[in-house]
Amino acid sequence: MNNIKTIFSIKDLENLTGIKAHTIRIWEKRYDLLEPERTETNIRFYNLGHLQKLLNISFLNNNGLKISKIASLNPSEIHEQVRTLASKGQVENHAINTLKLAMLDFDQDLFYETYNGLIKNKTFRELFYEVFIPFLSEIGMLWQTDTITPAHEHFISALIKQKVLVNTELLQSKNKIEHNNAYVLFLPDNEIHEIGLMFVNYELVAKGERAIFLGSSVPIESLTDVLAYYKKVRFISYFTVNPPKAELSTYLADFNAKLLKNKNHELWILGQMTQHIDTKELPKQIKTFTTINSLIATI
Repeated sequence: MNNIKTIFSIKDLENLTGIKAHTIRIWEKRYDLLEPERTETNIRFYNLGHLQKLLNISFLNNNGLKISKIASLNPSEIHEQVRTLASKGQVENHAINTLKLAMLDFDQDLFYETYNGLIKNKTFRELFYEVFIPFLSEIGMLWQTDTITPAHEHFISALIKQKVLVNTELLQSKNKIEHNNAYVLFLPDNEIHEIGLMFVNYELVAKGERAIFLGSSVPIESLTDVLAYYKKVRFISYFTVNPPKAELSTYLADFNAKLLKNKNHELWILGQMTQHIDTKELPKQIKTFTTINSLIATI
């Protein structure tokens, strides 16, 4: 099966741009902003060029330009207006749109071009919070609505992971850690969504902490090996889809019994599955956090 998506339904455009399908149809009819192609059975569809144009229109409209004004511009003028607005501080939204196009077209060069443009004026930390986090949030929605395929998600995620790793390595080479405490970062069995945890690792290294990154799908039993080496261990994990809701209590009870007997040790948890954890029932050594920022602020 070909995973490269080159044609889009009007619902896909709505998901990718945030513009309602009804509005897109009105703009087509009233302003001739898009000219969709049609199948043999007269069903309209759109290509990457249509998507790029609509993303630019959406960007300009969200930044105060009336749709009637945008409709009067030719394609080169639209691009120029987008560049002008992006250079005046609206760069984050424009970058997210560009990253969407890079993802959909499997365009590695466009990803690097976008990243390199951003990193000239932002720290990596700012870039991650202001661009990558909202972009990754949108990817989740696009995947859930079948607007993108797993191939798209894996492609762009691999490129973002690469940037987190490179920036983490730059910090690690400067770290000199003298205390005997450690943060151990892991994902539970069958959990593979690593980017958030990788960025927590980056933040810890930036603070000069000893961070041990174990990665995805780590059984509880394997974590016991770490305890012999450090006086105080804070385990940090991201529960995105696993453990499932029905198994959360059992997992946390098992973790507490096997790894938190020593009161120096703790488990800190992030991720959407934390909303299903009853914090009132948690042992004192297990804590949940709603954002990476709130976790890092605790250190």
